[in-house]
Amino acid sequence: MFSQPNIKNLHPRGYTEMAVCFFNTMTRKLEPFIPLEPPKVKLYTCGPTVYNFAHIGNFRAYIFEDLLKRYLKFRGYDVFHVMNITDVEDKLIRTCRETGKSLKEITDFYIEAFFKDLDTLQIERADVYPRATEHIPEMVEIIKKLKEKGHTYEHEGSIYFRLNTFPEYGKLSHMNIEELKVGASGRVDTDEYTMEDARDFALWKAWDEEDGNVYWETELGKGRPGWHIECSAMSMKYLGESFDIHCGGIDNMFPHHENEIAQSECATGKPFVKYWLHCAHLVVDGKKMSKSLGNFYTLRDLLDRELEPLAIRWVLLATHYRQPNNFTFETVESASSSIRRIRDFRLRLKEIKGNGDELVEECLQCEKSFVDSLDDDLNISSALGIVFDFIRDVNKKIDSGEVGEKGAQNAINLLNKLNQITGLFNPDREDDVPAEVLEKVMQRQQARRDKNFALADTIRNQLLEQGWIIEDTPQGPRVKRK
Repeated sequence: MFSQPNIKNLHPRGYTEMAVCFFNTMTRKLEPFIPLEPPKVKLYTCGPTVYNFAHIGNFRAYIFEDLLKRYLKFRGYDVFHVMNITDVEDKLIRTCRETGKSLKEITDFYIEAFFKDLDTLQIERADVYPRATEHIPEMVEIIKKLKEKGHTYEHEGSIYFRLNTFPEYGKLSHMNIEELKVGASGRVDTDEYTMEDARDFALWKAWDEEDGNVYWETELGKGRPGWHIECSAMSMKYLGESFDIHCGGIDNMFPHHENEIAQSECATGKPFVKYWLHCAHLVVDGKKMSKSLGNFYTLRDLLDRELEPLAIRWVLLATHYRQPNNFTFETVESASSSIRRIRDFRLRLKEIKGNGDELVEECLQCEKSFVDSLDDDLNISSALGIVFDFIRDVNKKIDSGEVGEKGAQNAINLLNKLNQITGLFNPDREDDVPAEVLEKVMQRQQARRDKNFALADTIRNQLLEQGWIIEDTPQGPRVKRK
């Protein structure tokens, strides 16, 4: 196990003041975050299996991991992030058979779509996106080590991991290995299975006719890797035999992460990961997402409904990662209202001139409370509430004429700072008002000066249909997104 330093001067949550704390799935405890080689943080997150478009349940996990990485960077850590791409696996083999397309043809298409979705949701890119098919030699080497140490056996050309050679199996999901089926009679070939079916799992799958032309000729024989060995090989190649954080959805805990631990620690003799963070499921309208229920959505499905990408990000981010996230179209509309409130607040701040309250204490207190909330296992729900309390209080001061230009700029700077963590507080940072929109605004102003109010109204309505609102203020027209 990893050793923890002796921590003194505890605050009410039990840790040193200003400590970042995470709930470690391995220990089922809230723990202070102390990386193995501070300030470096080595982070591994389970990425997509690229046989189809990623769905919003996948993006719930990816956005939680984006918040985690952004916050660690904000707190001064040097984060190196690896996210794997599973481009050979049972579902992909099946897709090849069903479509008649090559493995590379399918995976290249969906990998490109995945990256486009990441950009749409403002998810920061990982440092490395290793593909399983490009790391077969590393997988073979780990399997050879396991074989040499007596942790494997062969059956009909496939190589299996013996669960009973790793007595700690089940320590992440808190299962009792004595209650599991083990041995040759309990082997399983499929990549994914339930806790009730826990058995020896395949490290290397011998080729059969259903695999078609998806195979590798190696010293292990003709075949392909099992899903679980892929992540062990790719994570350890880029992050070392022991690293700081491994993330994924709660559904990855068993069998995938449990199997990763077993094969990795048996191969190296070292602890694999110090902190395990898992996010809860996303449901839609209170029900498990399912195509049969008609509530299964990819990001593209939601964009086709003309939902704002930032509002989608908001909904997927705003619920604490360990709580189930209930996605509804009502919550997306509520998120859009919150975004409009932030836009209006920023526009109002930009119009303030002259001297007045500099909002120094208000900004400092907001930032401190925001950071305290995220220090507490990324409590984003509390953190967002703190920002809206700040907006409410500053709006009251603006109403009474107390805020000066410097105070307004301090508030904008604070929102920009917190935006580095969330990606939510500078809604229009990436899309300035297009030149053609500004041109129409000028045409409308000229029409108003000419008292051609019919034309002015026509231009206003045209812009509204395009998603732009014109507000007439004493300082002139103000244009913003609808």
